[in-house]
Amino acid sequence: MEPDDQIADEEIRARAHDIWDRHHQPEGYDLQFWLMAERELRAERRASQEGKQVEAPDGGRH
Repeated sequence: MEPDDQIADEEIRARAHDIWDRHHQPEGYDLQFWLMAERELRAERRASQEGKQVEAPDGGRH
């Protein structure tokens, strides 16, 4: 199992391919699309983790 801050290469690769495809498949931007994919996935993961915090009945967060 990977630590929470790690994203599998295959997941990044799939997202990078999607980004590349949306940008009309230009050549020579492999690293840029990889980094964009990694940033997007990390941001989504952070947002998801923040959304998992549950309000306690007393108004506190758990």
